[in-house]
Amino acid sequence: MAINYQKAKFTASYGTSAQLPDSVRPEVSFVGRSNVGKSSIMNKIFNRKNLVKVSSTPGKTRSINFFECDWVDFVDLPGYGYAKVAKTEKDRWAELMGVYFGDDRRFALVVSLIDIRHPASALDEQMIAYLKRFDFPFIVAFTKADKLGRNALNKQMAALRKQLDVPADRTVLTSSFKGTGINDLRKLIEEACHAEVDATKLARAEAAAQEDEER
Repeated sequence: MAINYQKAKFTASYGTSAQLPDSVRPEVSFVGRSNVGKSSIMNKIFNRKNLVKVSSTPGKTRSINFFECDWVDFVDLPGYGYAKVAKTEKDRWAELMGVYFGDDRRFALVVSLIDIRHPASALDEQMIAYLKRFDFPFIVAFTKADKLGRNALNKQMAALRKQLDVPADRTVLTSSFKGTGINDLRKLIEEACHAEVDATKLARAEAAAQEDEER
């Protein structure tokens, strides 16, 4: 079953870990540095202009924002790496993100966004290492592809894949301005969500069978 992106709607915003809701649908989470173009990419996926608020001020998104889209939840995570944010705020973000990723949630896919124009930052490297270490399903979406020519894009993609040690089939080149890679990104999202649904059904069936044996 395809995802009907026309049904996308804002659900809620949570500023503390205690507020986070239970996970009831497959979740597609978007994470990246402040000003990487996360909101713009999400709006392009939804084919909407302002559903996900685009801020001209990096670091302004300070909560975890949920969007229900048909049978999937899309999660807009706070951007990281903005130097002008106070340490107490950075600590709050770190705690919020830590609880979110440490929770027992229906993680279908984590989309890690990285600006194609620059080498990945230390925080980007840490994020990818974290996703690998705990075996999260993830892909890397390179943003702002419209800002470089073809030769520069190919060179940068090769360099970033090497830097992050991520294979080509787990990366996608995107541009919210031109729409580059958006259909590819949607396809990867849908495949991951279907895989999560199948895995959840299997786990529930195995749990039910185990309960029957124990009775």
